[in-house]
Amino acid sequence: MSSLTGVNKSLVIFAALVVVLAGIKAASVIVIPFVLAAFIAIICNPLIRFFAKYGIPKGIAVVFVMLMIVGVGISLAGLVGQSMTDFSEKLPEYKAQLKEEFVWVVNVAASYNILIDKEQIISLFDPGKMIDVATNMLTGLGGVMANLFLIILTVVFMLFEGPMLSKKVHFALDDPEMKMQQIDRFLDSINSYLAIKTMVSLGTGILAGFMLWALDVDYFVLWGVVAFMLNYIPNIGSIIAAVPAVLLALITQGPLVAGFIAGGYLVINTVMGNIVEPRFMGKGLGLSTLVVFLSLIFWGWLMGTVGMLLSVPLTMIVKIALETSQEGRWLATLLGNGEELKLED
Repeated sequence: MSSLTGVNKSLVIFAALVVVLAGIKAASVIVIPFVLAAFIAIICNPLIRFFAKYGIPKGIAVVFVMLMIVGVGISLAGLVGQSMTDFSEKLPEYKAQLKEEFVWVVNVAASYNILIDKEQIISLFDPGKMIDVATNMLTGLGGVMANLFLIILTVVFMLFEGPMLSKKVHFALDDPEMKMQQIDRFLDSINSYLAIKTMVSLGTGILAGFMLWALDVDYFVLWGVVAFMLNYIPNIGSIIAAVPAVLLALITQGPLVAGFIAGGYLVINTVMGNIVEPRFMGKGLGLSTLVVFLSLIFWGWLMGTVGMLLSVPLTMIVKIALETSQEGRWLATLLGNGEELKLED
């Protein structure tokens, strides 16, 4: 009887989870700006506390931080907007040229008795779509930022409500001390992760943009911003960011420059991702590599580009929430990177 009760409980939890995910998917127009605003508020909160140390009133600090964010956003949109428009107009021409380059490679392979069906390969592997992946992700993020006023307003209320919300949670929970430790741990982890990831992504974008400018690649500012944004996506983001610039260089400047740019991206991402980031990130976030990759797919499906950018912090929320309950601790262990097992050994 007890085992049957356990099965029924698991089925109820699974059914509730499906309903919640379906609701998030259906209400994504509202949920996505709210989630983005929550993480912006988490990032901005240390700045508010910093200003408070110097006796600056909270209202003035919030207004100043919001003006700073809006200023950066408008400047970024101004830099990228025109390049994005020009690139979109020339995109059909670039795709046609890229297809010709691909056909040339197939013909060269045929001269060495490597016979490849051009039409079949092109139907399975359209190189033009590789450019679309990065540009569509940037466009998707721009679509979310169309709700900029709603996002900013939500962030302002969250920043004002932050300290009071912590006290409300403290009194609302049955075991406040333990739960508050988990919440503080989560906020510290997210703050640390987003701050370090932002600086590393900024460095990656600047280095990539400078390299492309030095090699006279068109729209180098746009590709620098793409490298900055997609570096938030673990594992594959930096690869996706490199593809459009490399393919554009292949079309406009030939294979030698394209190969040099591909090597430059490899060096930049290796140094920033494998040397600089781990040095400041420490032991990491406690998530396995497989879980990070699967979370990228899952949150991307559920919430689009914003879900992909925030896949790691969102998965951390789930993991920390599972660790607080005895029933979910086993699943939190599966999501982890095995550090607990190493300590026990």
